[in-house]
Amino acid sequence: MTIEQITSDFELLDEWEDKYRYVIELGRSLAPMVESDRTEANKVRGCASQVWLATSVEPGQAGEPTRLAFTGDSDAHIVKGLIAILLSIHSGKTAAEIAATDALAVFAGLGLKDHLSQQRSNGLASMAQRIKRDAAAALG
Repeated sequence: MTIEQITSDFELLDEWEDKYRYVIELGRSLAPMVESDRTEANKVRGCASQVWLATSVEPGQAGEPTRLAFTGDSDAHIVKGLIAILLSIHSGKTAAEIAATDALAVFAGLGLKDHLSQQRSNGLASMAQRIKRDAAAALG
């Protein structure tokens, strides 16, 4: 699902309870993370719940830039949904595109930033920073 589709769906929902349910559904739609990716290296620090993000680099062909793909998982339903949104923002993008994207601004645009607990907001920021670091590493 694209971030444009998610944004459009979000705009159709009036009540925050419905929006939270939608975020949880997005989390349920995540592709399962392979067990071998649940490593300490892939664990995101700064999250109250267990969160893993795995990054793979897909080299471009014939002069095309390198693209990054992500998988993620959490033991918390709402966090899993936040991961799904983050992945919709970043997966398949080039490292430069990811570096230029402000994911937290996208979450603010959805209204989610104002409706998350401080702990969840901190965890979201940690996940977004992790993706930025992986993109910076891919840029070299």
